[in-house]
Amino acid sequence: MDGGSADRGAAGLEVAVPARAGLGEGPVWDSAASRLIWVDIVGQRVHFYDPETGEDTSVAVEETPGVAIPRRDGGLVLAIGHGFAFLHPDGLLEWIERVPQGEVTVRMNDGNCDSAGRFWAGTTGLAAEANAGALYRLDPDLTVSRVLDGVTESNGIDWSPDDKLMYYVDSMEHRIDVFDFDLGSGSMTNRRPFATIDEGEVLPDGLTVDADGYVWVALWGGAQVRRYAPDGSIERVIALPTQQITSCAFGGPDFADLYITSAREWLAPEVLDSEPDAGALFRFRPGITGRAQRTFAG
Repeated sequence: MDGGSADRGAAGLEVAVPARAGLGEGPVWDSAASRLIWVDIVGQRVHFYDPETGEDTSVAVEETPGVAIPRRDGGLVLAIGHGFAFLHPDGLLEWIERVPQGEVTVRMNDGNCDSAGRFWAGTTGLAAEANAGALYRLDPDLTVSRVLDGVTESNGIDWSPDDKLMYYVDSMEHRIDVFDFDLGSGSMTNRRPFATIDEGEVLPDGLTVDADGYVWVALWGGAQVRRYAPDGSIERVIALPTQQITSCAFGGPDFADLYITSAREWLAPEVLDSEPDAGALFRFRPGITGRAQRTFAG
């Protein structure tokens, strides 16, 4: 089912923030503050969007932020640079741990928290060098574990509503994978393909799982967000007016607003002329609800 024409985007789609972000990413709904948190990775800023007022503010950080997620005790936890850090309400960045660098320089990318309050985030080489990245888990006691090797571009991660499945994207694999997940131990096993995106340079990027257990994935280079049924079939397509779509997350008081981030970095001037909304934060109400964002327990 097509969500709208490719040149105009989905019917009802709106630009929430005309941000012109270099690499907008990591939208996360902060229920406690009724705001959306998102980042501009190359711009090195963490953004805070208040839909009630329409105001978007941001704070500069010293390295590239991949995602910022609320802590249960206040402030944020970030996957940033090549490590994890707290961002306190006063803007102070407090490093937790930096993950080791190998022969290839890597940076943290997308991540998410599970229902037990663990923070999962992965790395990617600065030029997406093959197998240079990894997936890490930050536990509430601030222990960092390397849980998956041989990753090229670690991206979206989320869990099924019953916490028994973990969906994960390594973008350069051109697919969404799924693991069996044990919430008690935080272990993932039996990795297998969930959905393949075999469309040339179109790559799966960030993702979210809605209240019905369907998987929404942003398509970098594809000008789309897709909703996949639990069996891996495409249930619907939301067309966007710019090609570099990076991530998506549900928010709002009823979790019925789908927020979508995008990027303008690496687009040629003539493409930017035809895609003036590149780098914007979009909002769309698909008639489906998401779930509350899990917070970090540390």
